[in-house]
Amino acid sequence: MYKIQMCATTREIIEKCVIFAWIRQINRNLGMDIVTERLILRAWREEDAEDLYGYAKSPQVGPIAGWPVHTSVENSREIINTILSAPETYAVVLKSTGKPVGSIGLMVGKKSNIGLPDDECEIGYWIGVPYWGQGLIPEAVRELQRHAFNALGMQKMWCGYFDGNIKSKRVQEKCGFKYQMTKENVPSQLPGELRTEHITCITKKEWESSI
Repeated sequence: MYKIQMCATTREIIEKCVIFAWIRQINRNLGMDIVTERLILRAWREEDAEDLYGYAKSPQVGPIAGWPVHTSVENSREIINTILSAPETYAVVLKSTGKPVGSIGLMVGKKSNIGLPDDECEIGYWIGVPYWGQGLIPEAVRELQRHAFNALGMQKMWCGYFDGNIKSKRVQEKCGFKYQMTKENVPSQLPGELRTEHITCITKKEWESSI
């Protein structure tokens, strides 16, 4: 009988795939849909890959936020199975069509990009170009603020935008975030690119006083 030996890299890839599939299944089983007036925020599904690619392939969406355009439906499916399967990550789905048009999510504590305490989180979001200017992302952000502060027990929510991303800046202003600091030479997911990032924050008390 021959024994099959796997190299460490292959074994690590398999283990990661199993972990991501497990996390994705947990998220589905929890059924934690969040509903707003016009939206349903739910876990991403593999069958969303074509819709995701339709919006994320646009050079107007990812690069301004620091991530590369999606290159194919398969690329989008891989991202659903890895990055978008993380806890508290949601497809932004239109109630009227049942189709995802963007993404939003929370990174809690150490999972954030800026290293936060366990009772603080960072929020990130984007939406497809055809839906810009309709107030959909502010609607989703406000509902995730409610979820974070009331259900998850967060005390602060952080956000940020790179220089030139005026639309993201306006979303944060509309949703009560206040400017905190500017960081220079921040790495993005685009190879070799360093950005200037402006950091904003809203506390639970500030949020409570605004509702």
